[in-house]
Amino acid sequence: MATKARPTTVKKVVAENRKARFNYEILDTYEAGLVLTGTEVKSLREGKANIAESYASDEGGEIWLINSYLPEYLQANRFNHETRRRRKLLLSKREIHRLRNAINREGMTLVPLRIYFNDVGRAKLELALAKGKKLHDKRETEKERDWNRQKGRLLREKG
Repeated sequence: MATKARPTTVKKVVAENRKARFNYEILDTYEAGLVLTGTEVKSLREGKANIAESYASDEGGEIWLINSYLPEYLQANRFNHETRRRRKLLLSKREIHRLRNAINREGMTLVPLRIYFNDVGRAKLELALAKGKKLHDKRETEKERDWNRQKGRLLREKG
């Protein structure tokens, strides 16, 4: 009997917020769709987006991605998009309600972790519900990372 191979989930990461895991304690992650124009999608496919300074907020019962940078698509001339416009995130009502409660009651933050294209070719955003780290927590994370790096070197040397 022939067995069917599972479809592999290929995620082409376009932009990543590498500082997020250092500055925030990630509690939960969500996958959200993005409402984009045609030139924004083409610009994303070129892979020059930046979400390092961006965040998400709840406004009017919807979640919006604010301050993300998608450069202009050069071949679009006058039909181009604004580079730092607010972009609506597509989440279910239940997820929006859960995120809104966490933001308002518990003082958490919505931090975008990465933008990628899923296996169907749709642009998705990995959104994290996070709590800000204090300075001593950041130092502790840095010490742990250095120790793990040093431990890896020692293990490779001993072989």
